Amino acid sequence: MAHVEDVQHPFWGIDSDVESDRGVQLPLTDQAIVDAERLLDVTLPASLLDLLRERNGGLVASGRDAFPTSRPTSWAPDHVPFDAVMGIGHREDTLSMLDGPYLVEEWGLPAGVVLISGDGHYWIGLDYRTCGRHGEPSVVWFDADDSSELTLAPDFRSFVAGLTSALEFESA
Repeated sequence: MAHVEDVQHPFWGIDSDVESDRGVQLPLTDQAIVDAERLLDVTLPASLLDLLRERNGGLVASGRDAFPTSRPTSWAPDHVPFDAVMGIGHREDTLSMLDGPYLVEEWGLPAGVVLISGDGHYWIGLDYRTCGRHGEPSVVWFDADDSSELTLAPDFRSFVAGLTSALEFESA
């Protein structure tokens, strides 16, 4: 199994050799983590926080912008997109994990989920419904349009280890 340390640098995307700031929040602080966990009423996975300490959200590298699926979704027959991660913060015009409670309600998603990526019609989230607020959540794809969901990985670390390039699916 890959360790988060192994994927920190190649995890984040770059744009024309300069890191894009699309979706990036201000650098993550310990106090911001405490505040976010209080607001979301969960303990966030250490592996996610490790990545957010490196860069607080934003675009992922093109080699990690998709996750293979065991069955078709509304997105594709064999994968789901994962082009960005929500950070923790309040940067204007940028979605944040702190927007999650509103987005969950707005899109009719299940309670007990913390959203980490998505666009409104689909989301990828940490699912605390089984493990409880302080357990290790699975990572789940939620399709708001057809009210379906698909477990992608048993935990965030496994999810990151399973990410691959969306280009791999174009030639299939």
